[in-house]
Amino acid sequence: MAAAKGNALGKLGKLTELRQRIFFVVGALVVFRLGSFIPVPGVNPEAMTNLVNGNGLMDMFNMFSGGALERFSVFALGVIPYISASIVFQMMGAVVPSLQSLRKEGEAGKRKMTMYTRYATVALAAFQSFGIAVALQGQVAAGGAPVVYTPGFGFIFSSVVGLTAGTMFLMWLGEQMTERGIGNGISLLIFAGIVAGLPGAVVHTLGMASNGELSLIKLLMVFALALAVTAFVVFMERAQRRITVNYARRSGGQKAYMNQSSNLPLKINMSGVIPPIFASSLLMFPATAVSWFTTGQQTRWLQDLTQALSPGNPLYETVFSVLVIGFAFFYTAIVFNADETADNLKRSGALIPGIRPGKATASYIDAVMTRLTGVGALYLVLVCLVPSFMQSAWHVPFYFGGTSLLIVVVVVMDFTAQVQAHLVSHQYESLLKKANLRRN
Repeated sequence: MAAAKGNALGKLGKLTELRQRIFFVVGALVVFRLGSFIPVPGVNPEAMTNLVNGNGLMDMFNMFSGGALERFSVFALGVIPYISASIVFQMMGAVVPSLQSLRKEGEAGKRKMTMYTRYATVALAAFQSFGIAVALQGQVAAGGAPVVYTPGFGFIFSSVVGLTAGTMFLMWLGEQMTERGIGNGISLLIFAGIVAGLPGAVVHTLGMASNGELSLIKLLMVFALALAVTAFVVFMERAQRRITVNYARRSGGQKAYMNQSSNLPLKINMSGVIPPIFASSLLMFPATAVSWFTTGQQTRWLQDLTQALSPGNPLYETVFSVLVIGFAFFYTAIVFNADETADNLKRSGALIPGIRPGKATASYIDAVMTRLTGVGALYLVLVCLVPSFMQSAWHVPFYFGGTSLLIVVVVVMDFTAQVQAHLVSHQYESLLKKANLRRN
C-alpha cells in the first residue's frame, strides 16, 4: 500500500491535469497575497497598524485576511462577508419554505441560492466597509496621529468602493479556484491568510525566548503542545461513529434473501468551525464597539463588562464555552436531519438491527447524533481554549491555535483527500485504457 502511494506521488509530474490545477491554486494564492498589500488611499499605515493590533474583532479579522486589515488594503474585509452570507442562507434554507423548495430543485435551485448569496455579499460588504470608513475617521493612534489623513465623503466613497470590490474579487477568485483548482477556494484563501501570519508569530516567540522573556522549557512546551493539539484535531476530525445497517437483497433466481451489511458514518464534529467563529464574533463585538463609539463615563458599565469579557478572564471562558456548545447543537440540527436520514434508509430497504424502521430509527439516530454532538462541542471548546490559556499565562503569540488551527487542519485534510482522489482516478483510467488495448 505504501509503495503504491509512493509510486503514485512519483508520477505527479506526468499528471498534466493535476499539475495544472495545483499551479492554478498557487498562482491564485500569489494574487491574493499581492492584493493584500494594495492600500485604500487616505489612511495612515502606522496609525492603522497600532489601532488594529490587540483590538478584539479587528484583530481576528486581520488574522483571517492575512494582515490586509492592518494595512487597510482592498482585501481588508477578506471573504468574511461572503462566508457570513453563505452561513445565513444555509440556515435560512432549513427554516424558510421558499428556500427549502429551492434546495430540492437540484442544480437550478443551487444556482439561484448562489445568486442570492452573491447579492447578500455585496450588500454586507458595502455595509461593513461604510461602517469601518465612518468609524476610522474619528480614530487617533496611540501617538496622537490621526488614522485618516483627510476625512470626508471622498474617503468614505473610495473605501466603500475599494473594499467591496476587493471582497467581490476574492469571492470570484475563490470560485475559480474551486472550479479550476483543487479543494474549496474560499477555504484556501482563509488558509493562506492564517498561514501568512504564522512565520511572524514563530519568529516573535523565538525572540521572546532569546531575550529571556520565555524560558527554554516553556518554549519547548509551546511547540510540543502545538503538535499535540494538531494531532488531536486530526484525530477528532477523522473520528466517526458507524451505525451498522443491513440491506435485504434477493439471492439468485430463488425466493431466498441475503442480508448485506453496511455502515452509516456520523462525524463527531458535524458543525465544523462555525461555532467558534460565531462565538468569537459575538464576544469580540462589544470590545470593538466600545473602542470605536464610546467615551466618557456614560458607558462605564459597558467598559467594565467589556473588560470582564476579554480573553483570559473567567467570565469570557465561561460564556465562550456556552456559546460554542449552543452553536454546535444548533448548526448540527440544521445540517443534519435525522427524520430525512431515516426515510432514505426506509426507501432503500435498509434496516438498523434491533430498531424498527421509520420513527423509531429517526429517534435512535437523533439520540446517537446528540451524544456525538456533545462530545464534538466539548472538543471544540478544549481546542479553542488551549491557546487562550497559553496567551494568558505565558503571553505567547500562539496564533496557530483555536479557530485558526481548526481551519488550517480541515483545509489541509480536504486538499490532501482531493489530491489522492485525482491520483486514484488517474490510476483507474490508466488501467481501463490498458484493458481496452489488450482486448483490441
